[in-house]
Amino acid sequence: MANIEKHKPGSFCWIELATSDQDAAKKFYGELFGWAPDDNPMGPNDVYTIFKIEGRQAGAAYTLRKEEREHGVPPHWNLYVATESADATAKRAVELGGKVLAEPFDVFDAGRMAVIQDPTGAAFCLWEAKKHVGATIASVPGTICAADLITQDQDAASDFYEKLFGWQIRKEDEEPGHQYYHIFNGGEFIGGIPPASFAPKGVPPHWQIYLQVADCGTSLAKAKELGALIHMPKMKVEDVGWMAIVADPQGASFALFQMAAKKTAAQS
Repeated sequence: MANIEKHKPGSFCWIELATSDQDAAKKFYGELFGWAPDDNPMGPNDVYTIFKIEGRQAGAAYTLRKEEREHGVPPHWNLYVATESADATAKRAVELGGKVLAEPFDVFDAGRMAVIQDPTGAAFCLWEAKKHVGATIASVPGTICAADLITQDQDAASDFYEKLFGWQIRKEDEEPGHQYYHIFNGGEFIGGIPPASFAPKGVPPHWQIYLQVADCGTSLAKAKELGALIHMPKMKVEDVGWMAIVADPQGASFALFQMAAKKTAAQS
């Protein structure tokens, strides 16, 4: 287990579920990951649920806002990227061809954020931490361990994010069109950009979060039992681990990921 006190710029610092049924979501994720919900008032009728593991923050959920529902926004997971200045990073994103979907604004005294759409169409959030640093626990089941950018243009996306966050994006030694691009932030692997063929037809560009599990098969069966829809069954990722992609009962998709055991020198 890793306790987190501060996220370095460019890291995935927070995940947030926008859902059509907050109570149902709390039950689903609570049973699947053991998340303990902590409801915080947010306006006269709404609450912001912070999910906790061992008393530390792992993510959050809120009910889709009226304007989101009116625009047909489906339940989904929001991904936040840490930055030292939401204003400066939002400005730079526009210079690089992105769009600002929500101008930088203060979230009480928790921090300052903005919502950005990259040039290929995928949205993400910027987070300039104040009192709320983001996730405060990692490397245990139920915590985010990576995120993939699902897009039709790997190269345009790579150029944008490398210049915006200073990420190092490396291509696998495969033929063009079949490469998985690995994303590193300060030398640490944080996710990737799969080839365009990985994206389901008709699904717009988006960030797919990966949540760590102890056993992919067991968690997948549990998710199905709880009403999840399986988008991709358990699949082995050679020398890395096992993964599956599901959608919760309200339709928000995410990936389950079980890391392969590290080999010892004697096993190598």
